[in-house]
Amino acid sequence: MSGNRLTVLCVGATGSVGRHVVEEALRRGHAVRALVRSRTKAAGLSAQAEIVVGELTQADTLAQAVAGVDAIVFTHGSNGGKADTRAIDYGGVRNILGALGGRKVRIALMTAIGVTYRTGSYNRRTEAHDWKRRSKRLLRASGNAYTIVRPGWFDYSDADQHRLVMLQGDTRHAGTPADGAIARRQIAEVLVASRTLDEARNKTFELVAETGPEQQDLAPLFAAVKADDTGAPDGVGDADNMPLDQEPEQVLADLKAMMPTA
Repeated sequence: MSGNRLTVLCVGATGSVGRHVVEEALRRGHAVRALVRSRTKAAGLSAQAEIVVGELTQADTLAQAVAGVDAIVFTHGSNGGKADTRAIDYGGVRNILGALGGRKVRIALMTAIGVTYRTGSYNRRTEAHDWKRRSKRLLRASGNAYTIVRPGWFDYSDADQHRLVMLQGDTRHAGTPADGAIARRQIAEVLVASRTLDEARNKTFELVAETGPEQQDLAPLFAAVKADDTGAPDGVGDADNMPLDQEPEQVLADLKAMMPTA
């Protein structure tokens, strides 16, 4: 599968990581479609990228964005606040998956390190971790082949920190760069590479950079990561601290609707 040319939809294409995803996907020879809220917001994106206007929170605007794509990379996100994290971080994934109408594609979803930590002040205030986690549950339930990347703090890495490290279990909860850091460029490289490597299939991990040179071949890194348990709502090793039977009724309804029919 490696080396195949894909049509890749970038969701969050104008964000600080999304712009790197667009460039990395083009560099690898893929056809790139960038979902933007307006053409004005697409200023600065490569002229080689196809621009499609749509609104993540409005499902009926997304059909053109997903038509004919082979892969999707999500790097979108809100700026906090309970309503926005529910509508965008969670609702955006739900609406894109719904727009696919059951058609299967390869999906990479970026969330955040520490996303399973529920009792910290940030999550209590915004519920951002909880809604991001619910978006991952939707993706796992959908039957699409996926890779879920939970990066450390963007661009807080030192000049000599380039060696990629993939962790599992989401055990770093300082809520500061002490949890780990990673360059935005490297996050994009991992997200895009995961679309054509079978070693990345159905895996969830935290991504940080440590002291040392950057690896050129990412397949061994992906291969060393454990795949999620089939049918499990959360990533392998994640804390069992968000019971499904206590989830909001609408979330449970969304999960049921997302599951492939026999």
